[in-house]
Amino acid sequence: MASLICGSIAYDTIMTFEGRFKEHILPDQVHILNVSFLVPTMRREFGGCAGNIGYALHMLGGDARIMGTVGEHDAQPYFDRLAKLGLDTRHVRALEGQYTAQAMISTDLDNNQITAFHPGAMMQSHLNKVEREDGVRLGIVSPDGLDGMREHAEQFAAAGIPFIVDPGQGLPILSGEDLRRMIELATYVTVNDYEAKLLSDKTGWSIDEIAAKVDAVIVTLGEHGAQIHHNGRVEAIPAVKAERVVDPTGCGDAFRGGLLYGIEQGWDWATTGRLASLMGALKIAEQGPQNYAFSREEIAERFKQAFGYALP
Repeated sequence: MASLICGSIAYDTIMTFEGRFKEHILPDQVHILNVSFLVPTMRREFGGCAGNIGYALHMLGGDARIMGTVGEHDAQPYFDRLAKLGLDTRHVRALEGQYTAQAMISTDLDNNQITAFHPGAMMQSHLNKVEREDGVRLGIVSPDGLDGMREHAEQFAAAGIPFIVDPGQGLPILSGEDLRRMIELATYVTVNDYEAKLLSDKTGWSIDEIAAKVDAVIVTLGEHGAQIHHNGRVEAIPAVKAERVVDPTGCGDAFRGGLLYGIEQGWDWATTGRLASLMGALKIAEQGPQNYAFSREEIAERFKQAFGYALP
């Protein structure tokens, strides 16, 4: 079974300012703000929700098919990476005259961040179409261009492919009407605890009401684990203690890779949720969203250590 992963493909450029922003931004002068920060350290990471989810699912042994748009100006390094990993790129489209989406993040010594995000080719993600094809039996609509998120949900439903709605960072641009429609079409919904409140506010539906419309609603709770609402009850998923806490970027995407794998395998929610929780804990111990690396056997051993039983 293959999973079609619709979402953003992006570069994250992360810079460190060896000072404190507050010492250089004058509150009484913000109306004429003009500042420059020297950032002696910089790294560029492969990211984007679809890229990160596909990376996690592929690591687990799933058939991850990423669907997204990149810009021809700078896409080749990402194509080279996906090819090296052995990830399917048939649904990754390079657009002429565009740059790949990218976030430029400056962090100070207090972990305050100033971020500029250029969506680039991501805004044309609707040019890709979800169609029924051999092997694809599951999908996810993760944060992407507005039209892409709306249209891909409709196309999954029309193709009869069960899918997860994962609105995430796309919540601010999706209207209540958009969200209600996507939930009505979806099989599963996943959000974090903050997003769950925002989703309820925008749709006018409680989490219980949303759960009644889909097979399951998965709500992540950070260090407190997760809750899976299904069949009128709530499955509590414990957190996995990370070896170290280094960088939370991409932890939610790693969790979603675990969700997709468990659903692909037909596992119960207790085991699927625990695998997803483990994937998030493995990711948080490394810098960047795609720099953790484990074999399927190593993940199985970590699972047994954490939960006291073996993966099916």
